[in-house]
Amino acid sequence: MESICENRKRFAHLRHFENSSYLYPMDDSHFKIVEEDDTEFYVYHVLTGNITTDIHYHSSAQLVYAEGGIVHVFTDKKHWYLPARHFMWVPAGTPHYIFSTSPKVDLYNFYFKKEENESGFFDEINIYSVNNLLREMILYTKEWNGKITKNDSSQYYFLKALKSVLQEKKHKHVAFPIQHPFPKDETLLKIAKYIHANLEKPLTIDSTAKEFGMSTRTLSRKFQEILGMNYVRFLRALRITRSLELMLEGKYNMYEIAMMVGYNSLSSFSNIFKKIIGVAPTEYQRKLRGNK
Repeated sequence: MESICENRKRFAHLRHFENSSYLYPMDDSHFKIVEEDDTEFYVYHVLTGNITTDIHYHSSAQLVYAEGGIVHVFTDKKHWYLPARHFMWVPAGTPHYIFSTSPKVDLYNFYFKKEENESGFFDEINIYSVNNLLREMILYTKEWNGKITKNDSSQYYFLKALKSVLQEKKHKHVAFPIQHPFPKDETLLKIAKYIHANLEKPLTIDSTAKEFGMSTRTLSRKFQEILGMNYVRFLRALRITRSLELMLEGKYNMYEIAMMVGYNSLSSFSNIFKKIIGVAPTEYQRKLRGNK
């Protein structure tokens, strides 16, 4: 497995996307304890918002659950968006880092030692919605912290039960649909930051290409060759995830959100949102806020 130093170099291009001056580094002193042989489970929750981690990996798998905001998770290949009331499963040994600019997000972290004969579910990185039962189990652990062994009988068997509930998700396969490769090319990185900072503008491929002194054809080719996706799909992903963050803030109505992420009508925003997420934005907002 690559060293942390090698992974930092490999991830260096991703850090440009994060404005870390507004974020609080998450304490990583627990990573050594997570690696101890008798640490079958470890619980570490961060309930402050505006957080970031360094690039890291561990021999335990990690369950990350977001309550009240959106969390960004970067692996070397993808940028994942973890919205409220979803969990992400990060298999053991997967280099990654996490950050969130949502001020009210609660980040619940569980570490699980890999067991023999685990199902394929535990080997796949993905994001899944959380049903009421699983959410209540996660929130029940809010005050827990640290290593949990068989000596902590009630907590130990509670976490074994929580892990077993996760496997039920593989049959429903309700993975969150927004994740995409992130550009390693320096020019595309600058373009991605520009897009993210100007989502309220039209941002056609022609106007963006002109902004960076290149032809539309060249920019289109860069997206296809480097990301394997077109400009429009990348732009839509950023717009929809920004709309999720705005929904959770609770300050704006749906029309205002549509305008703030670059759509010229509520209907066009709603149509794209439903096409990508699978439900109308008003329905999804209710789910994010916990209203069924």
